[in-house]
Parts: sequence; C-alpha cells; structure tokens
Amino acid sequence: TGAQQSATVANPVSGASPDLLPHFQLEPEDVYIVKNKAVSLACRATPATQIYFKCNGEWVHQGDHVTQHSTDRGTGLPVMEVRIEVTRQQVEKIFGLEEYWCQCVAWSSSGTTKSQKAFVRIAYLRKNFEQEPTAREVSIEQGIVLPCRPPEGIPPAEVEWLRNEELVDPALDANVYVTPEHSLVLRQARLADTANYTCVAKNIVARRRSSSAAITVYVNGGWSTWTQWSGCSTSCGRGWQKRSRTCTNPTPLNGGAFCEGQNVQKTACTTLCPVDGAWSEWSKWSVCGAECTHWRSRECSEPAPRNGGRECHGPELDTRNCTSELCSHAASGAEDVALYVGLVAVAVCLVLLLLVGVLVYCRKKGGLDADVADSSILTAGFQPVSIKPSKADNPSLLTIQPDLSTATMTYQGSLCPRQDGPAKLQLPNGHLLSPLGAGRHTLHHSSPAAEGADFVARLSTQSYFRSLPRGTTNMAYGTFNFLGGRLMIPNTGTAGWGQGAGASPDAGGSPWGSPTHPHPGISLLIPPDAIPRGKIYEVYLTLHKQEEVRLPLAGCQTLLSPIVSCGPPGVLLTRPAILAMGHCVEASAENWSIRLKKQSCEGTWEDVLQLGAEPCTELYYCQLEAQACYIFTEQLGRFALVGESLSMAASKRLKLVLFAPAACPSLEYNIRVYCLSDTQDVLKEVIQLEKQLGGQLIGAPRVLHFKDSYHNLRLSIHDMPSSLWKSKLLASYQEIPFYHIWSGLQPFLHCTFTLERLSPSTCELACKIWVWQVEGDGQSFTVNFNIAKDTRFSDWLVPDNEVGAPALVGPSAFKIPFLIRQKIISSLDPPGTRGADWRTLAQKLNLDSHLSFFASKASPTAMILNLWEARHFPNGNLSQLAAAVAEVGKQDGPLFAVSEAEC
Repeated sequence: TGAQQSATVANPVSGASPDLLPHFQLEPEDVYIVKNKAVSLACRATPATQIYFKCNGEWVHQGDHVTQHSTDRGTGLPVMEVRIEVTRQQVEKIFGLEEYWCQCVAWSSSGTTKSQKAFVRIAYLRKNFEQEPTAREVSIEQGIVLPCRPPEGIPPAEVEWLRNEELVDPALDANVYVTPEHSLVLRQARLADTANYTCVAKNIVARRRSSSAAITVYVNGGWSTWTQWSGCSTSCGRGWQKRSRTCTNPTPLNGGAFCEGQNVQKTACTTLCPVDGAWSEWSKWSVCGAECTHWRSRECSEPAPRNGGRECHGPELDTRNCTSELCSHAASGAEDVALYVGLVAVAVCLVLLLLVGVLVYCRKKGGLDADVADSSILTAGFQPVSIKPSKADNPSLLTIQPDLSTATMTYQGSLCPRQDGPAKLQLPNGHLLSPLGAGRHTLHHSSPAAEGADFVARLSTQSYFRSLPRGTTNMAYGTFNFLGGRLMIPNTGTAGWGQGAGASPDAGGSPWGSPTHPHPGISLLIPPDAIPRGKIYEVYLTLHKQEEVRLPLAGCQTLLSPIVSCGPPGVLLTRPAILAMGHCVEASAENWSIRLKKQSCEGTWEDVLQLGAEPCTELYYCQLEAQACYIFTEQLGRFALVGESLSMAASKRLKLVLFAPAACPSLEYNIRVYCLSDTQDVLKEVIQLEKQLGGQLIGAPRVLHFKDSYHNLRLSIHDMPSSLWKSKLLASYQEIPFYHIWSGLQPFLHCTFTLERLSPSTCELACKIWVWQVEGDGQSFTVNFNIAKDTRFSDWLVPDNEVGAPALVGPSAFKIPFLIRQKIISSLDPPGTRGADWRTLAQKLNLDSHLSFFASKASPTAMILNLWEARHFPNGNLSQLAAAVAEVGKQDGPLFAVSEAEC
C-alpha cells in the first residue's frame, strides 16, 4: 500500500499496444457539499488492475475506497469502479488556501491514465442582497429598469422575478426582459404594470427574497378639445358666452399631474336689442282743399323699428271733411300754401347758418382736445413732469402735480395753440416750445387703482387669476385710459441696491448694437393712445417666482430672465406697450440663439421672436441691452427670455453673494455662498429670504461669467487663522453641478461653509473664499468682518419701505411733456429734406439698428420716444434728448432751437 501511495505515473510498457492503456468510462464530476452531508465521487475504467483517488496532491487511503470489479461483455476486458466519500471537514481543512479537488489514477499492465479533476465546494447562499429593487413612480410609456444583485453564493444564485407574487416570464410578455445582470426591464410602462415586484435568488442551498418594490405607473392629464361657444347669456345687450374643456384626454391616474391652463374661456358678446316702432306726432292738418277735405300724417320713426322690433299699428294718413270757407275758394287756398312754403324755406336757411357758425367757433376754440391736455402744459420749455418734490432753490422744476384722485380737474395756465399749417413746425427763430397763449382747459386723468386687496378681489373673478401669484408683493397694478402710464415692480432694477449691484465691472454694450444703460427694473410702459379712447383698462404687472410657473426647456436651453406676466390677456392695444426686464446673458450673436417665449391661453409656451433674425410677426419686437431687454408687444401675456448656446464660449452672468448669521450664540458659524442668475429679482428674493433667516450680507456681490463648458462650479475657503477658527468641511472644496446652474430653474443654489470658533470670545473673522468653474476663471472674496455687528453692506439690502409708486398714471408717467412729444412726432414722422426726420433721431440715439422695426409702425418717432421713456425713466437726461432733436432740426434749416434754460 505504501508503495502504491508513493507511486508516480509510469510510461506505457515498451511495445505494448496503446489499446491496453486504461480509459475511463466514468470520471468524477464537480460536486457541492450542502450543509453537513458528505458527497460521493466515483470513477470507472477498463482495462484496469488498480484505481486510486488523489485529492489535492495526496493519495486517498486505500481503506477509504469502495471498489467493484466486473467484466466488459463486449470486449471481455476487466472493468473496475471505485468510490470515495468527501466530508465537509476535509474540505474546510484547506478552506481559503486553494480549492479542494480530487482525481482518479488507473493502472494497467501497459501504464497509467489520469481522469479529469473534480472540485468539491461547500455550497452556501448569503441572506442579504447586494442591491435590491426600489419603489418608483413613472409616467406611462416610460421605460423602467429594476436592478437586482443577488446575495453572494456557491453555486451562483439563479434569479427570477415576481409580480404580485406571480412569476414574470419574459417568454410570454415581449415588453419584459431580464438583463445578464439580473435587472428587470419594462420597455414601456403600462397601467397593468402597476404592481409590487420582488427579486428571488435561489441555489441548491436556499431561496432568498428581496424587499418588494412598488411600481406606480401614472398618467398625466390632458385637455379635451374645446366645446362650441355657448349662446350669449343675454338676449338683449352685453353678455357673455363661454366654452369649456375637460381634463379627460387622458384623465389623470395614479397621482398624475392635472392639466395646466384654463378649463373655461369666456368672451364678451353683444346681442342687439329689438326695438319696436312708435308713431311720431301727427302733423298739422292740411289746408282744406277744393274737395272739402283736409289731411294729416305721421311716421313710424320715434323710434323706427329695428333688430326685429314690431312695426307700428294704425294708419299713417288721416283725412276728414272740412266745412270752412276754404272749401269754396280754391285759389285763395293755393296762395296760402305758397306762403307756408316760403316760411319753411327761411327757417331752414336760418338753421344752416347757425350750424355753420357753431362749427367755425368750435374750430377756432378747439386748438387742443380737452382729453389730450395734461399737466405738462404748465411748463414753459422742454421740461419733464417730475415725480419728485421740487427743491425750494430750483424754481425751474415743475412744482405743480396733477391730482389723479379725481376724474377731471381744471387748471388755469397757458396753452400752446394748435399749429394749422404744414406737417413740419416752422419755428425759424423761436424755441422748441414757444411762449404759450392764455386759456382755460379741463384736463382728464384716470383715477388711480384701488387698494391691493380690492384689486386682487376683482381680479379673482377672472379666469386667468389661477395662474397669478397670490398677494401683491411682486405685483403692480393701475387703471389706465388713452393717456397711458407706467407700472413698476420696486427693487428689481439696478438703482437702489448699492453701487454696482446690477452690473458687471467689465460689462460692455450689446452685440446687437445697443448701448449699455442701467435699467429701471421690471416695468410696463403703456404709451399715450395705446388704449383706445373711451376705454379704461385695469392692467397688472407680475413677477413670478420660478416655483410658481413651469417653463419646459428643451435640450441645452437655459432661462435668461425672470418670468413676467402683464395683463389682462386679450386686451386691445392700438400701439405696442414696452415690457422691460433684466437678463443674465453675455450676449453675442455667434455664441447664442436667444428667443422670446410667450405662454398661450392653453398654457403652452411658444417662440414668438428670435432675436437677431427677421421677425415673423409685427406683434413683437425686442431690444437687447447688456443688462436688460425691452419688449415691444401689442398683446399682453406671460413672457420669458430663453437662450440656447451655440458654442462653449457662451456664458451667463452669475451673481455670487455671501451671507452669515447676524448673531452667533454658539461656537458654530455658517457662511452661505449663493450662486444666482445676475438679475435683480432673484437677488431681491434671496435678501428677503435671508432676512427671515436672520442673515446679514458680509461682502459686496461679485459677478462670475459661467461658461457652457459642462464643468461644475467649485467653492473653497482659505486663509482662516487656525488659532481662532477651524473648518468642519471634510473635503477641500464643495461643488455645484453644471446643469443645476445652467438651466436657470433653481433660483437659490448655495453652498454652506460651517466654521467653528475655538473660543467664544472670538468675534473677528478674516478668510478668503474662492469660487471658480473647473478649467475656467474664478472669483475670490476676501472676507473680513466682525461677527457681533457689521453693517458695511447694509445699503445692499432691500429697503423696508419701498421707494417710488408702482403705478404712475397719465402725464406723471412720462418725462417728455405731452405737447412737446406731439410736436416732435408731427415734425419728424414725415420724410424731411436732407434726411432730417426720425431716422436721424434714431441714429443720434444709437437706435439705428432698429430702423426696419420703427418704419413698420404708423409713427416711427413715437416708437423711438417710447423706447427712450422706457430706458431712461426716471433719471434720464432730458436735455440730451432735446439737444438731439434740435440737431435734427438744424439739418432741415432752423427747424428747432432749444435753449438750455428750457430743458
């Protein structure tokens, strides 16, 4: 036995036939030990005189072999079969060193043969899944992937999926398949796929179940088509008709979003009232005729029947016999008739003369329509109507303000008579505003809007009220007529926020050729005559918070401006209003494609204008400047500016703002760094939010140019005195993902640096905060302030009492006096000799890139002056405008001459 255990494989006997070497009819195969059960290995060979097992390089003891001899009936050669048992203890002895294996070695007279190796492994299956499926809510037809990584086991576990405890068979459902990594994939989610899904792993040892994952397939609601318009609500006079739609195409299911937009639309309708006819008074009896009859008549004209009214009942002519002497004197009757006819003719002539006299008197008296006059006629030169109280030492400023609390008011003053003559004002040696003649005129003004609660209460009855923000914090409103006016949302412009609040230090002009101007914030200018005469509109202007309005962005689009609403939608404007709002784009025609979007009545956002391209409609136009855009629109609604970068050089302006607690009772101290779009409305909201949190501004805001390079924004803190402070940040920097910033839809992105004072007596903090884009330029903040009290940047905070009126009605809303405006328009609209017309004025005001738009309007000069008003209110230099107008007049002879005193 000892000799056999130490034997080595011998070479075949020389000259022996290879057929006499043993070959295996049965070789040992891989087996697994389950729990503590021993496993059996067997092998069978012929012709064989001896067979032994060798496990992990060592011979198995002869006594552990079970041998069985037989003879092969076909060949008559001896057959030998051997079995051994392997226990768990034998395998565990070498566990961790190498795998346990066994091999048969068979001998014959010709030599030896080895079988294949059979590996013996201990089978197991751990309890915990490496990854379990998680619950999800998905939209219908969206793909679903449920991951599952089974527990570790030997042999590896097989995976199957259960849906509500029923086996999922991919062979029976083409919408389902299982990946090689055992994930369950639903190609398109169906309502029937809403269920609890369980991943099951099993092998020869055990069967394990994962936690069930609830999949909810929801359906977002969709609008049905509009119904037909209903009949008018009244059969006589003004009423309403409406149409409706339902959120049933499809109906929202399983928590899907309800339809956005209105479900009912209303429109005004007028039904002509039927008027029944009525007789006029009977005429006088005619002269008794030769037939001894006379007659009288009447007409169905007081009123005449119309709109389906009933005709008059009764005779038109009434005759009866007469018995006077005229019956027998026909000739005498004829003479009386002639007398009556002559008297009637004289009366008609007198009436006509009286009418002519009245018309002549009205023409002479009506130098200016009373409805057009405004308080600017009180000035004696090219003087703006001031909205600020004049100083006592400056008598040239306008000191009389129109009282807008009444519908009409009478002023005593001088008026410039209407110029009846050529289109141009021929004032060869006079000033632009000549001395005014005496007169008395009644001025009409719109009444100011009621208090905010009353206005919102009236607004709540309108169908579009649901999409407006509740409250009046970011809303301006007013009541306007043909005199126009202005709405402004306070603290959304570059004024009133400290030095440089709204501008980049290196901000240049606009790539579309527009100069840089500090913009007055979000405002709506309603020019004179934009509202038809006889109409009065209640108009509102609203700044939306981004969480209130859902603006879908496609691809690489980004929001560049606030979302602003003005309305009510659908009102008739005869001239474009101008909506002004800020933006954060570093605009260049080669890097950006910028579009103006407007929300339709159905709630969808549509592109109404592409900046820099030929406009497809005359309803909208936009002037883009370095920090603001001015939108000409003849239809009020909800607007936003959206851009799509054309190259990686495209960049947006970010405003970086630092806040920290005003009081620090504990040792921990937090510095919050906000990364905002560079528009004042966002900064306003953040400052208001920080006021509620008890924060204070600890550094002047900085501007960072954030490029479309797909790189994240990193922030880090440095140079803190280690003996006084330590940072609790584990990493060397913090990071804000690129897409969170680039979309512009997350308004209050910030990082917090948590610091700890080493002593409660430490009140001074000096450090440096770096903010940079990966592989790009950055900005650093040098922070040095006192924790107990630091108010050096308090002038950046939003004032508690907002300065300025959010609504200016009538003449007080404009810097250019109405009469001066009318003179400029009537003079520069017609083509002038040597080009002295509105085109030259546009060139002098750096607006010559918009000539085609101005030319498309009935009054190009009015468009230029309206844009000047929108850009320069309230601090524009009126003298410069007057000088530009005067220079235009000089090209066409001494047309205008404006003295400095009059400006």
